[in-house]
Amino acid sequence: MYRIRFHGRGGQGMKTASRVLGSAFFHEGFEVQDAPRYGAERRGAPMNAYVRADRAPIYERGIILRPDLVIVADDTLVPIPAAGVLQGLDNRSVLLIDSATPEDEWRKRTNIGGPILVLPLPDTVDRSSLAMIGIACAGAAARLIGVISEDALEQAVRDELAPLGEAVVEKNIQAAMAGYAAMSDHAGTVSEGVPAAASGAGSPDWVDVPVEEVRLSGPAIHAGATSVEVRTGLWRTFRPVIHYDRCNHCNWVCSSFCPDNAISVAEDGRPVIDYDHCKGCMICVVQCPPHAIESVLEVEAAAAERRGSA
Repeated sequence: MYRIRFHGRGGQGMKTASRVLGSAFFHEGFEVQDAPRYGAERRGAPMNAYVRADRAPIYERGIILRPDLVIVADDTLVPIPAAGVLQGLDNRSVLLIDSATPEDEWRKRTNIGGPILVLPLPDTVDRSSLAMIGIACAGAAARLIGVISEDALEQAVRDELAPLGEAVVEKNIQAAMAGYAAMSDHAGTVSEGVPAAASGAGSPDWVDVPVEEVRLSGPAIHAGATSVEVRTGLWRTFRPVIHYDRCNHCNWVCSSFCPDNAISVAEDGRPVIDYDHCKGCMICVVQCPPHAIESVLEVEAAAAERRGSA
């Protein structure tokens, strides 16, 4: 099985690169997985994508910990531990970096034993167009793997980018072919990895996590150096109201989920809502197992209070 990781920044086309490479594998008759890995990231934030390809069905899932090929579209990510560029590399893993820094310098910096290659794209590729870097990296990866033809690569670009129009497709095909040609001297450098054996895997360590008291696990609005005088309860449009006849006193649920710790626990175990600091997010209403907390319009609740005190 081939295991490939793409590393770049948001906006550099790493997700597209993985899809193009995955489609190219598919056109060559491979079973394929390809997926990006990122959260709600902004443009420019580190992200990665991965591709698995095999002639047989693929049963592995999740991130690739032992890659056969790692492609880095932005060399500033290499020294950032959180980016995980060098994670899992061994002496047979190939590292491809799009960089103006030569290979021998990268070997000194990374101190890894496997092959290191630099992607020297020709001047015809516009490096200022960030998304084009990903397409060029996909083309270079296809050449390094050695089992993907130019026709399969071109068809993959057309498959993935067809909705963007013929002009965009042709421009990206040129970038992919430039990356493919740049690695012609290293075609077939990447070899398939050894299948992961479950028999040698050790059992995970058991982690005991003690249950904290509410005053420790939640923010203490009434503690010192807090904003207790800021009556955030004035923000509410809805008010959570506890019906104690249905309450099971499972107070750790509503009190723990309250993001502002506006629910405290009385001595008898009843949850009590601090309406001065309850913002009305209604998380407690959703989380309450017996549905003992009801959402009431603030104006109605305030009117009921006035009637009760009259």
